[in-house]
Amino acid sequence: MVRPAAVFFLPAVLICGQEFEVATIKPSAQSAQGQTGAGLHIDGSIARYSALSLKLYLGIAFGLKNYQISAPDWMASDRWDITAKLADGSDPKQIPEMLQRLLLDRFQMKMHRETKELPVYGLILGKGELKLRESPADPVVDGKPSARSVNVAASGNGTGTTVTYGNGSYFTLGDNKFEGKKLPMSIMADALARFADRPVVDMTDLKGRYDFTMEFSPDDFRAMMVRAAIAQGTVLPPDVLKLVDASSGDTLLNAVGKLGLKLELRKAPIELLVIDQALRTPTEN
Repeated sequence: MVRPAAVFFLPAVLICGQEFEVATIKPSAQSAQGQTGAGLHIDGSIARYSALSLKLYLGIAFGLKNYQISAPDWMASDRWDITAKLADGSDPKQIPEMLQRLLLDRFQMKMHRETKELPVYGLILGKGELKLRESPADPVVDGKPSARSVNVAASGNGTGTTVTYGNGSYFTLGDNKFEGKKLPMSIMADALARFADRPVVDMTDLKGRYDFTMEFSPDDFRAMMVRAAIAQGTVLPPDVLKLVDASSGDTLLNAVGKLGLKLELRKAPIELLVIDQALRTPTEN
């Protein structure tokens, strides 16, 4: 039984924090070629977010994972583009707080936080040899990592999806494979959670970044992609949903095990952001 452990309201700092100088929120245009692309690009004083759902924006703004946000279904399906200009002297590290204020204001949101003990998969070290390949460190110039713009994006078509995190870090789903490059274990756990029936929490204590490849049968891979679509709020026809029932239930567990890792049933306190009220259409820019 899931029991509430704590309930508390959002801190007042969100109301008086720094905000964007100007920002526009528009419905995202649909791709005519059947391809989709979504992400974040920050260059200088301009931040551009493209084709993200409101639920994903909330995750970025509050630093939460998808399963930590309890929201109406439309928040996972409607897509929005946001272009925002930072005021002179703004610290880019404050962009998440600026995004918080923008979303709260334009969508007239009311929300609260609570913590619940939930069933999860703990990503832990297996008993055998670790088969992950540790990625080489980023090049250092004059004692510091080279400065780059922030470019986080997801793109996809009928054959698969790629999610990039910048500086050569990404994962790709396609051709019956799940491949990761330069991924910390926390991001790997988040990626695995796309295909699982519960949150995946990194409990490995591994601090590096790793490369890996997991291969699946065509039927199991299609079922995994369907699970990922369902988790993102996509409405699918019944004949597609049957692919999940026809697939092997332990495919993901076996693939993770081949890397020297293990998904183990655990319980963990999970912080949740609960959306109590919001406009489906934002107020005017």
